[in-house]
Amino acid sequence: MAEVVLETRGLQAWYGESHVLHGIDLTVREGECVTLIGRNGAGRTTTLRAILGLTDRRAGSVRVRGQEAIRLPPHRIARLGLGYCPEERGVYRTLTTRENLTLLPRLGEGGLPLDEVLALFPNLAERADSYGGRLSGGEQQMLALGRILTTGARILLLDEITEGLAPVIVEALGHAVSLLKRRGFTIVLVEQNFHFARHLADRHYVVEHGRIAAEIAAHEVAAREEEVGRLLGV
Repeated sequence: MAEVVLETRGLQAWYGESHVLHGIDLTVREGECVTLIGRNGAGRTTTLRAILGLTDRRAGSVRVRGQEAIRLPPHRIARLGLGYCPEERGVYRTLTTRENLTLLPRLGEGGLPLDEVLALFPNLAERADSYGGRLSGGEQQMLALGRILTTGARILLLDEITEGLAPVIVEALGHAVSLLKRRGFTIVLVEQNFHFARHLADRHYVVEHGRIAAEIAAHEVAAREEEVGRLLGV
């Protein structure tokens, strides 16, 4: 069985006085793709942010490759090999695609070179000298994902990468995630689009009211379709 590279136990998180996570337990092994699914406001994005130390306060345990990270600041957590693609994308609008892709610091060995990122996302290759603010929403999402691949991060935390995008772009992103998984990347995917996520993930964690309500392996999805629909409210 593959090594556990990311593990949380009793993870709690707050924004100000608002207690959002109430004890998230999850385990992710090397090379897995694991999704966090659930209704809006369930705590899925906050789980990613709490792993990275980006909430106002957190408690419990976050271990990255066996190292406890609950008391580390975000920049030191990132250097353990975590790459974060936030829902808001964070593209620099006045820099070109090429400049955006070469901006982030290296977190370790094995970052993809620029030509490999552009091969993974042909749309970006065509827009390499276009400013970030001139890209479509789908192209900006590809850029946000491509950018973290250059850093050497091997554990990718991806937040709602398909939201509001055209089906052809969603398909291209799905192909990219599948290819990255085959190349050995470990992926934690927050996703509202379960149809997209179900074909990519090895396991699904359903988040409800700041807790894990269910864990569903890929081979169990068909048999538990009714349960999934009830938990997701679909």
